[in-house]
Amino acid sequence: MYYRFLASIVLLVTAATAQAASIEATIDQGTLVGSTTSGIATFKAIPYAAPPTGTRRWRAPEPPANWSGKRLATDYSAVCMQTPYAGGMFSSPLRPSSEDCLYLNVWTPTLETNAKRAVMVWIHGGGLTRGSGSTPTYDGTELAKKGVVLVTINYRLNTFGYLAHPQLSAESAQKVSGNYGALDQIAALQWVSENIETFGGDPGNVTIFGESAGSWAVNQMAATPLAAGLFHKAIGQSGGHFAPMSELGAPGFTGSSHYDKGQSFLDAAQVKSIAELRAMSASDVLAVFAGSSFPGLSQPTVDGYVFPNHIANLFEAGEQNNVSLIVGSNKDEGANLTIGRQPKSEAAFRAMMTKRIGGLAEELHEVYGTSDDYLQAFLDSYRDGSFTWQMYRWAMLASEKTPDVWRYYFTHTPPGKFAAMGAYHAAEIQYVFNNTAKLGQSDKTANALAESMSDYWVNFAKLGQPFANSKDAPEWPRFSAESQAYMEFGDEVIAKTNLLDANMKVIDKMMEQRWQTAGGGN
Repeated sequence: MYYRFLASIVLLVTAATAQAASIEATIDQGTLVGSTTSGIATFKAIPYAAPPTGTRRWRAPEPPANWSGKRLATDYSAVCMQTPYAGGMFSSPLRPSSEDCLYLNVWTPTLETNAKRAVMVWIHGGGLTRGSGSTPTYDGTELAKKGVVLVTINYRLNTFGYLAHPQLSAESAQKVSGNYGALDQIAALQWVSENIETFGGDPGNVTIFGESAGSWAVNQMAATPLAAGLFHKAIGQSGGHFAPMSELGAPGFTGSSHYDKGQSFLDAAQVKSIAELRAMSASDVLAVFAGSSFPGLSQPTVDGYVFPNHIANLFEAGEQNNVSLIVGSNKDEGANLTIGRQPKSEAAFRAMMTKRIGGLAEELHEVYGTSDDYLQAFLDSYRDGSFTWQMYRWAMLASEKTPDVWRYYFTHTPPGKFAAMGAYHAAEIQYVFNNTAKLGQSDKTANALAESMSDYWVNFAKLGQPFANSKDAPEWPRFSAESQAYMEFGDEVIAKTNLLDANMKVIDKMMEQRWQTAGGGN
């Protein structure tokens, strides 16, 4: 248990900051004791679902229990079961991990129940295998100061969040399994819908946003009918699902079904039944996942219930949840994601591409200028295939149903020890949260950009249109198939058009070929 129950608390902080005092909020589950500093009230580790332990392991989330007395809500919960990052830019202070992890955190400028503040719900990244809502970069204080209610969540990860197996499906009322992480996210949004007024929020004005796997999650919430009406705007930062997905019982593009992958996991765990797997400790289950290769076992699957079809197909058919949208990606996404996987020569890169895309390889080499700088060509093609095109495709398909689509491209190099990697994957998050100064990666340009980007995000959440509060900030034009407009967030903020147009055309062909190989066609 990671909580201490106290009737009241007064936290003394350093002389450089204001004193934090206790504050209470009562929801249907019971009374919470949070803290308030500089006008922002914070409530941490609020349970939005019952602990997914014991027989609840690999089942849809269930409602949380009520409590009596007062529940201390001044520290984060345990993170969901995961193998921590070994180090580097994605590592953060270690916290206990546990299956009992389905909690969320709230930052709010007011507890007036009729305040009707816009709500922003952040879904963390980490490849659906790591991460939590308590990562320091996601501290919601600065966004709350701009007038929104900010929520961060945990959700089940890796095999705890995505294992599918016929035995699990047989238990389910819908006769499906897997996608528990997505069901957790839906449960968190349901909690927000039912409780956020207590924290001054408007359940009718909820924006979901996330980066990397968090952006995958935003894309998933935009696709699943189970999340309809639970949010009204969406922001995807470097992540979408417009490639073929795995399916429950049918062979997918990886050559095996999600059921096959689940059975492989049972085999690796040396058990014959889900009951035996549930009897294993959470750490032992995680060790099986961490010690073997299970491609796709930490990914969503087409199950006919959470996802009635491939997400790409749902968007193609215009069957997604139709909400206003911001999507975008970064200039140097591959700099920190391909370390140890970069080709050693131009010949090696050419061989890699020929193996992957056959006859399209030469067209790719021509567009990316391989002979000029093969390593940069590799990084740029990785960036575009994994991120730029996904966000481009999302914007294209969404703009067929709504004119309220905006696209961005982040090109700023954050100051500090990772500056050599440029506008790397996840570099924009601290700017979106206006936390550059707090995280020690700031200078005058970075802080100004953080102020501007957080304005655009907050005003989109509040009013449905992204703009900055400075009179000198440029207008962000809407994206359409005709305009191909986007905003570049670099050392300057500039509206432009036709981002990497030639690159997108060749990636279009690559993805079409991938769908044909998968036998799906979108």
